[in-house]
Amino acid sequence: MSFISMRNINKTFNGVKALNEIELSLNYGEALCLAGQNGCGKSTLIKILSGVYQPDQGAEIQIGASQYNKLTPEESINKGIQVIYQDLSLFPNLSVAENIAMNAYRQLGWVNSQKIREIAQQAIDSINADLNLDDIVENLPIARQQLVAICRALAQNAKLLIMDEPTASLTAKEVNHLLDVVIKLKSKGISIIFVSHRLKEVMTVSDSILVLKDGNMVGKYPIKEMNEKRLAFLMSGVEINKVRLNLPEFSQSQTVLEVKNLTLPDQYQNIHFSVKKGEIVSLVGLLGAGRTELCLSLFGITQPTSGEYYLNGEPTKINNNREAIAKGIVYVSEDRMNIGLIMQESIHHNIISTIFKRIANPFGIIQAHKARQYTHQLIQSLKIKVSDPDLPVNTLSGGNAQRVSIAKWLAINPKVIILDSPTIGVDFANKEGIFQIIQSLAEQGMSVIFVTDEIEEAYYYSHRVLVMRKGEIIAEFMPSNCTEQDIEELVYEKSA
Repeated sequence: MSFISMRNINKTFNGVKALNEIELSLNYGEALCLAGQNGCGKSTLIKILSGVYQPDQGAEIQIGASQYNKLTPEESINKGIQVIYQDLSLFPNLSVAENIAMNAYRQLGWVNSQKIREIAQQAIDSINADLNLDDIVENLPIARQQLVAICRALAQNAKLLIMDEPTASLTAKEVNHLLDVVIKLKSKGISIIFVSHRLKEVMTVSDSILVLKDGNMVGKYPIKEMNEKRLAFLMSGVEINKVRLNLPEFSQSQTVLEVKNLTLPDQYQNIHFSVKKGEIVSLVGLLGAGRTELCLSLFGITQPTSGEYYLNGEPTKINNNREAIAKGIVYVSEDRMNIGLIMQESIHHNIISTIFKRIANPFGIIQAHKARQYTHQLIQSLKIKVSDPDLPVNTLSGGNAQRVSIAKWLAINPKVIILDSPTIGVDFANKEGIFQIIQSLAEQGMSVIFVTDEIEEAYYYSHRVLVMRKGEIIAEFMPSNCTEQDIEELVYEKSA
């Protein structure tokens, strides 16, 4: 008998069918990948299994020997179902031990510090995690926090661990360690549901893959029958073939932005590179290599202690982000939910947030008709899927929200656009759409700098690749003259 079986799972929100006749089965110790584009119903299905949402009438849910037509959060937890969301939901000001054994407080009555430490240490030892019980969680790197969240679930007798995009903020080394932990959990009979847009990771840890599309179940497939290309097709219905960008001749092109010997101690040093008109330059490297820190200085958020800026060959200085914007340099943050967008505000207001002066009349009042024209034009050109631009941004999928964060800066017609990890949390098909936008911008003469830790993205979608390590640019590659493996070997060198 399988550990979990779900049949006739439907969910309707305000007359809209979010899930339609979904079936899910999971054995003890099985790792199931839940795959699909943003908005396909993955999160809704997880929330039904964890008791947050109630399915429509007629659902059948079996966990072990127990039968349900719906679950409450308490019933779900009591049956060993634990969800680790992207935000981890830890208590940052408490210790590792206190976070892991949090559930023990209710059971112990008076706080028994020794018992809490024993419970936490047992969970840590079960996966051989390198964690100090007394460390305060907010002081830990994200990879260690991820392990704390896993140990907390184990301390609550987890039988099923649902992991939602667990590797989105991890370095390659940390990802490999986490995948090893997942494999170890499987060997202990703990079932895993793994959600990730990184298909290589999915193929590494999963035994089977359940594919959803537009709230419908495409099918469940053994991992041995799957490859990245087929999975991408099942998710999107589109045949995706990666073709490296054609390399225009940039040697005679105008240099739009150049920096020399740019240094900000403890973040980056001796940075020297340039970007030509219509060129796409990628910055690759592990997390902590200094990529984002450099981009923040290019946008005027931080100030280097030394070095020189040149725009169109003329020396310049960028004292703050307002000056950067005035000079035609814009920055799309990797953290679109907290920095890049105002998620509770409308799509329309987010898009026009950078051009209030341009759409205002002589009395400073925004001209509604003009504002709507800008919004409509950008929604059309970036192919943002939205039923009503007055809806909040948080109603959009990750891919469409990212397009809005790009749209608000395109409204000012910049000369240089810096895209910091533009495909984080974006499904495979929407990634392709974002890179089509980037290529289109370059073809229109815009200079593009984009940060990524996925070598494949840099190799296929940029004209030039700069490798950063420990705050320095250590190498430059032309994808037309190298292989993807050449770049990867340098990024992941043991000395990194």
